[in-house]
Amino acid sequence: MKVEGSYPFAAPRDVLWPMLLDPTVLANILPGCEKLETIGENQFNGILKIKVGPVQGKFMGDVVMGDIQEPESCTISVDGKGAPGYVKGAGTLRLEADGDMTTLHYTGDANVGGRLASVGQRMLETSANAIIRQSLEGLGQQVQARMMAAASGELDAELITTPPPPPSQMQFAAGVVKNLAADYLEPENRDGLIKTGLIILGAIMVLRFISNWWTDQIAKKVAKRLAKR
Repeated sequence: MKVEGSYPFAAPRDVLWPMLLDPTVLANILPGCEKLETIGENQFNGILKIKVGPVQGKFMGDVVMGDIQEPESCTISVDGKGAPGYVKGAGTLRLEADGDMTTLHYTGDANVGGRLASVGQRMLETSANAIIRQSLEGLGQQVQARMMAAASGELDAELITTPPPPPSQMQFAAGVVKNLAADYLEPENRDGLIKTGLIILGAIMVLRFISNWWTDQIAKKVAKRLAKR
């Protein structure tokens, strides 16, 4: 599985760079991240909960940043495993400065095994791109919040590090729909299918909520009757 792309940030490179190596920031922007902690110099251990097609579960593993050329580039390696399978990958991050703007260029190559591999390469790449895009959007919000706090002279760490709301299952699913549409459809046909896909996803989420609520109500009634006996 290969991924590559770029993402622009309205911030200088020296502001963006340290945030790429900050586990607190990274834990706040990664969809499904339950834990990310430092275990050594530029080494992190974490737990990530993901859902790719019919396969879902938790991955536990290590992330290592290497070949660091501050504040320009670094390599990144990932080694994780869990009930859904395993992921081993490596990639490169490069920051291209242009005045007060910075473009992040990324490339990566990963090997996937276990049940996770059964969903197919296309779905894996689409889901990976959705995770990357949502993470970078979250990083952009973090960057802007930190710059606004610094510009106003506000030194309150809570204000500077407050994360944006983590992506919901619906938001992540919407991202997958958009990426699938971009991969498979001509530009003139994408908007209509994306809207249809989002409506279907919304209906599924509503039905799931109603089903869970109804099941909960029945369980409560049964529990009350048993308690009376």
